[in-house]
Amino acid sequence: MPLSSLLAYATAGDAANGLLNGWDIDTLQRWTLIYLGISSLAFVVVWLVGYLRRPG
Repeated sequence: MPLSSLLAYATAGDAANGLLNGWDIDTLQRWTLIYLGISSLAFVVVWLVGYLRRPG
């Protein structure tokens, strides 16, 4: 199987057949968005705390 066929997907459903532990693509996408949202919120909180604690 060529490498390009392993890495190129036309839709998210194409990748669903290769997921580990029998995960569903919808669940994986949902948890990815939750993780990205939480990490973005944490970044903003750290930035704001640093800005507010800055002397001067």
